[in-house]
Amino acid sequence: MPRASTQEQGNFFEPTTWQEMVSACAQIALDLGLDVETEVYVGRRIWGARRRIDLVVTDLSERRSLGIEVKYQSSRGSAEEKIPSTIDDIAAWPIPGIVVFHGPGFSGHMRSFLSASGKAVELSELETWLRLYFVIPVRRAGFGGAEE
Repeated sequence: MPRASTQEQGNFFEPTTWQEMVSACAQIALDLGLDVETEVYVGRRIWGARRRIDLVVTDLSERRSLGIEVKYQSSRGSAEEKIPSTIDDIAAWPIPGIVVFHGPGFSGHMRSFLSASGKAVELSELETWLRLYFVIPVRRAGFGGAEE
């Protein structure tokens, strides 16, 4: 059964920090039967800093992985300015990747930019995105409430 969106879950499940956001993303992937690694280091950036992927989600049976960069913003600020370069940096990863974002600090313009990039998804849409990427069917209740 699909997970309730963050709006449906209410504030009890609403992440309020980057760490809670990472945990929420990891839990969604684990609930789908995917393997999760955190803080995976992969090479260096152009200025020498180590490149780190927040989460690497893998379907071990299909040998297919996806990197996830987690962005939480509680208030408006300069973090938004770094996001376009984050999307560019994903292109240098050795695996496909996306940005998962959440928080009241993202402006409407940044939300639109992220959604239009094709490389970002809101936290409330992550389960659906992972199901599509890893080809995980949605279990639907059949007649009498039994799952098909």
